[in-house]
Amino acid sequence: MKEQKMFCYQCEQTAKGEGCIQIGVCGKQPDVAALQDLLLYTLKGLSLYANEARKAGVIERDVNVFTVKALFSTLTNVDFDPDRFVELINRAVQIREQLKSKVKSAGGKTDFTEDAANYVLPSSKEEMIKDSEKVGVKSDPSINPDIHSLQQILIYGIKGIAAYADHAQILGQEDEAVYAFIHESLSATLRKDLGLDDWIKLVLKCGEMNLRAMELLDAGNTTTYGHPVPTKVPLGVKKGKAILVSGHDLKDLHEILKQTDGKGIYIYTHGEMLPTHGYPELKKYPHFYGHYGTAWQNQQKEFAKFPGAILMTTNCLQKPQDSYKDNIFTTGLVGWPGIKHISDGNFQPVIDKALSMEGFTEDIEGKYVMVGFARNTVLSVADKVIEAVKNKNIRHFFLVAGCDGAKPGRNYYTEFVEKTPKDTVVLTLACGKFRFFDKELGDIGGIPRLLDIGQCNDSYSAIQIAVALSKAFNVSVNELPLSLILSWYEQKAVAILLTLLYLNIKNIRLGPSLPAFVTPNVLDVLVKTFDIKPITTPDEDLKAILK
Repeated sequence: MKEQKMFCYQCEQTAKGEGCIQIGVCGKQPDVAALQDLLLYTLKGLSLYANEARKAGVIERDVNVFTVKALFSTLTNVDFDPDRFVELINRAVQIREQLKSKVKSAGGKTDFTEDAANYVLPSSKEEMIKDSEKVGVKSDPSINPDIHSLQQILIYGIKGIAAYADHAQILGQEDEAVYAFIHESLSATLRKDLGLDDWIKLVLKCGEMNLRAMELLDAGNTTTYGHPVPTKVPLGVKKGKAILVSGHDLKDLHEILKQTDGKGIYIYTHGEMLPTHGYPELKKYPHFYGHYGTAWQNQQKEFAKFPGAILMTTNCLQKPQDSYKDNIFTTGLVGWPGIKHISDGNFQPVIDKALSMEGFTEDIEGKYVMVGFARNTVLSVADKVIEAVKNKNIRHFFLVAGCDGAKPGRNYYTEFVEKTPKDTVVLTLACGKFRFFDKELGDIGGIPRLLDIGQCNDSYSAIQIAVALSKAFNVSVNELPLSLILSWYEQKAVAILLTLLYLNIKNIRLGPSLPAFVTPNVLDVLVKTFDIKPITTPDEDLKAILK
């Protein structure tokens, strides 16, 4: 048996469906995994003092923002740079001690006995990595497996919340209640007095808080860039210099659009950036042209062929190959060792790189896809949708949504969409749609059969559409002719699933495989309470849904 160097099972692609123990399937190295574990541990200690600070009337926004960013950095495919994690760990302990002094001055509790509250930082990275062995995912074999499972679900859920909250605060939208819950949850994982029911309540509350975080992000996006409108996006290319922007961050995209205006460079999107073409304040730039490539399954080949600079924002970054890594720049929390990082919002290095490269040598025509069917667009034609359902022109809605990934088994979603009957509508969002986003499904009375709601960050839109339709038909969401077929990959998907459970939405089909961190007993509770089902085959699932 190989010696275990790490343990991580927070994503769907984890090795053998059990856990990565040598190197992450995502490319994460053992030292990074160890430092992420230690960062999470120091955040737990910090959270104890953050809770007490609130009780004492001490509100530190910097502590809130730091906690969210630090958590976000540990998501799958965000930051792979060990030196940056050393900086975050040092900063977490420094902030903890500063907050401890303020809490003490305000008369709050500071005599915590938990080791995380008093952890003394060693002087070297190597010692930090050694310390992480005592605080990792599997460091406490005495804990009840089902409680441990629920703790991990909670941790991964708040990581997802952190991603949405970070995007939202960048656009000026924050809620103290979200920050408070994150600190409450982190510190709760240090407790030994909570039972299964307590952890289930915290997990469902995580879903509630994620709904609020997504609402904040929706407000940030739409107040800054307008509500998305139906937009035809070319999948071809224009002759000329080029920059490809991938990830999720609308502000970074907006900045690079502004900074390249009039410079003879076309801006293309990749992956989750496709829906940004529907935002009025972004689509007004004439050099914001189209979409290049898909998402996960072909990313390496697509990037290797792209004749311009590539900017990666937020997560969904596979390890860059040597053939094109010199053309890649990262921003925000994204990082790989040796990859150039933009930290000050000045994208001139990206622009200079694009201008130095060949760019596309000719126009290439391609297909077109439609985006912009977020809540405002869909609800503006709700009367037509309702009439089509009442007239039996629309029999059923499928929300086929979630994450993409490289592991086999995700072709299920392509086949499922292709086999949906012509009197049904497919709503989709997140990067999982790149398995089928360019399929020509036609329309029903002018309503497209394939409606792109947006990024995974736009899940709030899908929920609002479902709630509005349930009110229009005077039934619960579970009584609508609507089925959720979800694919998960990382921690934002976990947070979204918890939101759906908080809203008591049932009969969700989840795949391509179930989380390794869910024990049989916890899964049994989810099945009995919410009737969650694993996907089977498209034919079997369609038959069961439409019977």
